[in-house]
Amino acid sequence: MTNYLPVFPLCLVVYPGESLNLHIFEPRYQQLVKECYAEAKPFGIPTVLNNEVAEMGCTVEITEIAEIYPDGKMDIRTRGLSVFRVLEIVQPVAGKLFSGAIVNYPGNNLLPQTAIMQKMLEAVRELHQLLQVKKDFKKPIDEMLSYDLAHHAGLTLEQEYELLCLLHELQRLEYLKRHLKKTLPIMSSMENLKEKIQQNGHFKDLKGFTFGR
Repeated sequence: MTNYLPVFPLCLVVYPGESLNLHIFEPRYQQLVKECYAEAKPFGIPTVLNNEVAEMGCTVEITEIAEIYPDGKMDIRTRGLSVFRVLEIVQPVAGKLFSGAIVNYPGNNLLPQTAIMQKMLEAVRELHQLLQVKKDFKKPIDEMLSYDLAHHAGLTLEQEYELLCLLHELQRLEYLKRHLKKTLPIMSSMENLKEKIQQNGHFKDLKGFTFGR
């Protein structure tokens, strides 16, 4: 399916099902938000990479306008819906301050893979333990998707975008698996180094080497 979509390009990646809070301060996007909220229609957030609008993005729906300030700025709550591909940018839309895009919606496998997800969740929790952070995913594991882990697995913006471009759940989980397989040993080494640095200057109870053995 191909259609027109108002767009709000941002230097971030939004995934289906993700909750995203935004502070809207530019007049063009205040206009976009007011129109989309009044008409109960979604808008698109294509990812901006290297100062250019990338091909892929995610539609979002406005679930709440949390606050409107006297100067017109707004705090809004949104939820990610579907991955889209930009076919053409319409800039600006006639009679509007904001831009739009002609997009289509590629097929996207969203079938949970519980057995693999269990292992990925354990790896992410190991990473979080090394980083001394905690995250409650607030979802039963049989409902969790790779999208639920992506922002919490230590990916760069470019890697998060690469994952967005993968359109099968098994592919996305394999991507996370390879990333964590490389990242965890590095983080463990850094943690060991930190412990060595912290112990520097402490009295050490070490057994000396005995010559002649």
